[in-house]
Amino acid sequence: MADFTLFFNPMSRALIGKWALEEAGASYDIFPVEWDNKPAELFAANPLGKVPALLHHRPEGDLAVSECAAICHYVADASAPSLLPTDAEKADYFRMMFFAAGPLEAAVSNKAAGWVPDGERGEMTIGYGSFERASAMLDGWFAERDYVCGERFTMADVYVGSQVDWGLRFGTVPAGANLEAYAAKLRERPAYATSLGAIPD
Repeated sequence: MADFTLFFNPMSRALIGKWALEEAGASYDIFPVEWDNKPAELFAANPLGKVPALLHHRPEGDLAVSECAAICHYVADASAPSLLPTDAEKADYFRMMFFAAGPLEAAVSNKAAGWVPDGERGEMTIGYGSFERASAMLDGWFAERDYVCGERFTMADVYVGSQVDWGLRFGTVPAGANLEAYAAKLRERPAYATSLGAIPD
């Protein structure tokens, strides 16, 4: 048996989990999930019935992990310590992982749904302020960095990079030289080619 099982649909965020597993060189199996026929095993792993969900098979029993950012970090912790941050990188690593999972994801999703905060008071009540501020934060981060933590690729680049890659490809994140250069580096990685690189334009 492989070390992991990934609940997977190729038209979903599960591609991020696949990228993480590929970068880690982990042993994993794919559990295909059809949108109109979700298996009971998926709901046991994630009561929301959403993918990705990941099972880590251990002698003492399986562990389930959901949420893309958590899956990325968990896989690195379990299978690829070289993709974890050093002590000096932890601040940038966790800051940007949680920024991408929280403020950035919310800003992009809300804008796509046609909702924007109403004036200054509205911006004060939500975690990202405005789509423009969140986008500027993301773009500015890569003005003087090759990767999330500086010159070295870490697992944070799988999660943050997926947000940038999809955002540029589908027009949900403003294009700019900083983000384009960052995405270009990620697209050269073999593990990207077998995951996000398989999405048709």
